[in-house]
Amino acid sequence: MTKQARTRTREMTDILIVNANELVTLAGNNQKPRVGKQMLELGIIRNGAVAVKDGRIVAVGKTPEITKLYKAKNTVNVGGKTVLPGFVDPHTHLVFAGSREDEFQMRIEGTSHQEILDRGGGIQRIVRETRRASVEKLVDSSTERLNTMLEHGTTTAEAKSGYGLTTKDELKILEVIQRLNQLHPVDLVPTFLANAIPPEFSNNPEDFVRLTINEMIPRVAEKGHAEFCDVFCDRGAFNLDQSRRILVAGKNSGLKPKLHADETSALGGAELAASVGAVSGDQVLFSSDEGLKAMAEKGVVATLLPASAFNITNNRFADGRSMINLGVPLALATDLNPNCYVENQQLIIALACHFMKLTVAEAITAATINAAHAVNRAGELGSIELGKKADIIVLDAPNHKFLGYRFGVNLVDKVVKNGRLVVDKEAARTEFRLLEEQEM
Repeated sequence: MTKQARTRTREMTDILIVNANELVTLAGNNQKPRVGKQMLELGIIRNGAVAVKDGRIVAVGKTPEITKLYKAKNTVNVGGKTVLPGFVDPHTHLVFAGSREDEFQMRIEGTSHQEILDRGGGIQRIVRETRRASVEKLVDSSTERLNTMLEHGTTTAEAKSGYGLTTKDELKILEVIQRLNQLHPVDLVPTFLANAIPPEFSNNPEDFVRLTINEMIPRVAEKGHAEFCDVFCDRGAFNLDQSRRILVAGKNSGLKPKLHADETSALGGAELAASVGAVSGDQVLFSSDEGLKAMAEKGVVATLLPASAFNITNNRFADGRSMINLGVPLALATDLNPNCYVENQQLIIALACHFMKLTVAEAITAATINAAHAVNRAGELGSIELGKKADIIVLDAPNHKFLGYRFGVNLVDKVVKNGRLVVDKEAARTEFRLLEEQEM
């Protein structure tokens, strides 16, 4: 066959996405999380196209070049819109029962945290409800949250336990996460979290630490329900020594370490994250420069949670700009939980730009490829590159800067997950218009 004849034979694919005003690929230099000026490099292709086959990306380039080589069962013309990798949310407390809207109102009215606790509120209220809830109830409520996350462009998320605080209930939450992974398009990365000292151990916290180390972690590892071990290292939770022992125990059982670090005080959590080789140190709101530098040297991702700062810690936001200048790799996450009820990574990007001093490009990097590194998935996710999973979102916006500029609405028009079109708002709008016309 001549070269000219071969050119005329186009390869069949499952989906072709064509005519993107901006195709934001984040391609290249992704073996490690991006730092410094690397976070500005979005790899934008104008008039871009992506070919997808068997759930994988098989071609990326300009539309005329790609359409010469490929055809598809489904060609998606996104003329004038922006295409990005699916968002990765690397820090969520997805599975829980109950809510805290009354406490939110009380905080607004000036009720002290201690008074809320005296009235039976706080995390223990959620623990009680979660312990009472069946697996089926937790699957149903978590599915609703995942649906919202997917509609807003999140295609992969980390999901923590932590609201059971008994071996049985922690395993129950991790079982829910496992079921959701089988049932829902969003891929979940399971994490065992030592989240708090339960009230039955309030007088003997060391007994609960021993229970966590000697019973919970071995059972979790035996079941194979978790990939990471996380611990809430802060005032009112686990101290530095307890946190280290829990993380080391998890590591010895094959669970990779993560860490809630320095949310309310400079306890040394960032230094601990570096010393144990954590994949990520999350929050790091009050971390010292020495601790952040140690994280940078070890390549530990700092996962920032701007919605938590906005909603819980009196608008004290981490200084993302200083962290970037220190060479710390940054990721962004929702911190979805009963006290920070947000499923929308687009809002997180906007908050990071407005309050953490990130540019839109840096925030997108933090919510895609660096977020994928924060859950050990960068080889598969977080960028639009050959061979990676076809997790792709289409924004109804002419360029990527609209993510920081137009907030409070859902800009996602389409979501492709594992090569399947799973969200299509444009098709839904067309169907609605047709129904309206029929009724006229």
